Amino acid sequence: MLILAATPIGNLGDATARLRDALTSAPVIAAEDTRMTQHLIRALGISSRARLVALHDHNERDRAAEVAELARDADVLVITDAGMPTVSDPGFVLVREAVALGVPVTVLPGPSAVLVALALSGLPTDRFCFEGFLPRRAGERQAALAALAAERRTMVFFETPHRIAESLGELVAAFGPDRPAAVARELTKLHEEVVRGPLAELAERFAEGARGEFCIVVGGAPQVAADEGAALERVLELVEGGASLKEAASEVAAETGLAKNALYDAALRRRRSG
Repeated sequence: MLILAATPIGNLGDATARLRDALTSAPVIAAEDTRMTQHLIRALGISSRARLVALHDHNERDRAAEVAELARDADVLVITDAGMPTVSDPGFVLVREAVALGVPVTVLPGPSAVLVALALSGLPTDRFCFEGFLPRRAGERQAALAALAAERRTMVFFETPHRIAESLGELVAAFGPDRPAAVARELTKLHEEVVRGPLAELAERFAEGARGEFCIVVGGAPQVAADEGAALERVLELVEGGASLKEAASEVAAETGLAKNALYDAALRRRRSG
């Protein structure tokens, strides 16, 4: 089978017993960086005779079928440099290939920077979304943030040291200076740091950049009291434009937070009354 295994994101003490056993016994290890994998095995004080196969962002599409075929006849352990494979790391294409071939896939759970940052942020955790790294091109990055400006869920981003100041500035521009947020740096490591506050304060705090690996957690957009009359007019406008009443009510309900059935019934009464 194909075995996805989470590796420590900083502290080696977070390596699970199942990860240690798998590194020791797996006949094949598909690794994001084979040198990092050898270093991890040595640091954990274990030994491995596994065949190491490089599987990274630049070759995954070319090697996924080959690795999935290997997993038909032997266990293939999939690991990345830190955290869970497939989450802003290689593995997704491989899993999709394995599923298509009918190869069993399982997971050895473990450290996740996304969940650690979310738990430490002090922001709502009941509903959240993971956005990974923002696009590198300025225009694409700004468009992505504009599309998230009304997102109600807590958002988690990854960022690099040389882009942290620029990204926080753009988050301020897109979401406003007062949006609550947290910047988590060097999670589980010796110099772990979590700074919480409005986006503007965080942008000022990291204006000169900083070392380490970053997670940015941003609170969702606050709920704005909807204007029921305006919402009803919007439903009718969509219907006039060719949408069905059901579709229009659903779309406006998603935009405003108002009940879909209430909008549908109100629009139906309006139409019947002329």
